[in-house]
Amino acid sequence: EVQLVESGGGLVQAGGSLRLSCAASGFTFDDYAIGWFRQAPGKEREGVSCISTRFGVLYYADSVKGRFTISSDNAKNTVYLQMNSLKAEDTAVYYCAAARRVVDGYNAAEYDYWGQGTQVTVSS
Repeated sequence: EVQLVESGGGLVQAGGSLRLSCAASGFTFDDYAIGWFRQAPGKEREGVSCISTRFGVLYYADSVKGRFTISSDNAKNTVYLQMNSLKAEDTAVYYCAAARRVVDGYNAAEYDYWGQGTQVTVSS
């Protein structure tokens, strides 16, 4: 059974930090790119970052560049999103997703499997 399970969300004040985790199981982790997306109410799902074994970090969204860091621990089949200097506009449900093939990693349609999401709320 394919599973992607996010954890680490919560409520944090502006300027604070959170680390999200995405634990993967049921597929060959190294054969997939793992992306982070976020979606706020009334807005399109937005690509945040993506990482793969072959290509490393594929991209960061301009809105998070310099503040967020994606990383992976292949031994644990886990991808992390370290979020620093959080802003109110970072408030969203954050999802991790796995893609067997990616063109650029930005597009949600590229991804085959999705986690359930974890809420991040940043208070100002």
